[in-house]
Amino acid sequence: MARKQPTGKGKARPAARAARKTAAAGKARRRPPALPRAELKKFKELLLVHKDRLMGNFMSLRQTHLRSSQREATGDLSGYSLHMADIGTDTYDREFGLAVASTEQDTLYRIDEALKRIEERTYGICEGCEKPIKAARLKAVPWEPLCIKCKEALESGEGES
Repeated sequence: MARKQPTGKGKARPAARAARKTAAAGKARRRPPALPRAELKKFKELLLVHKDRLMGNFMSLRQTHLRSSQREATGDLSGYSLHMADIGTDTYDREFGLAVASTEQDTLYRIDEALKRIEERTYGICEGCEKPIKAARLKAVPWEPLCIKCKEALESGEGES
């Protein structure tokens, strides 16, 4: 038979105390923003400039490589191939353009994620170790969510995220 623990005035059951501790720990984990509002505003403007530039490049590549056929893209309207080497070069150029467009689309996504972190006031905090990211790193690659140490660990295969 299990004995009931008495609960007197002001005493909480162990399960209730544990629940309060867990809730308090969740609140304590909430870190203050790594950067002041003025810095966040500067980084937001920087990210928006990068986003506008990439959107222009992406739309141009999309128009050139996705909206037209290979015949239209090369300007060959005759329907006859000139030479196999020319076709190979044209195919390479088209695939290269598509790869660049894909990379730029990925960067645009990462910029949007960084803008969300600015709105949530978590921008500038490493998603790996939860320490502040150095300002030089943020200026060089403002959309990067990881500090240099965590990024190196990720690239070497040691990181999880």
